[in-house]
Amino acid sequence: MKLAEALLIRADQRKKMLSLRERIAQNAMAQEGDSPREDIAKLIAECFAVIAEQQALVLKIDVANAAAKLPDGRPLAAVLGQRDVLMQQHSVLKSAVDATHKEEDRYSPREIKWVPQIDVAATQKQMEDYSRKIRELNVQIQETNWRVELED
Repeated sequence: MKLAEALLIRADQRKKMLSLRERIAQNAMAQEGDSPREDIAKLIAECFAVIAEQQALVLKIDVANAAAKLPDGRPLAAVLGQRDVLMQQHSVLKSAVDATHKEEDRYSPREIKWVPQIDVAATQKQMEDYSRKIRELNVQIQETNWRVELED
């Protein structure tokens, strides 16, 4: 199995676990005299089985990420870390820009005026640069993910 396939399966497993958790919560209580629509014990057992499958898959993914290299020779794990840093930095800048979009709540010119403390245009340009770098890394990561075989 390719690393990219394993990542898709992991994403599907996460969705299935969320669905199972919701179904468990929906059936955890029933009116006296009524039965839940689904057997909670079976749902919990199924959820635990998915968790165990995911743990095994994540271990294989981690081993593959640690061993794989991009075509340019950089370790995949290092590039994943670099992408995470860029995504966090982008998120910080986005939060700062979003915070400058405060609604005017002044009733007269004499009241306090709120003024952005960052250069919004320059910060948005910086966000675009981070987005471009993230996209470029994602392309390289995806290429590598489709080349790398998971160990059994």
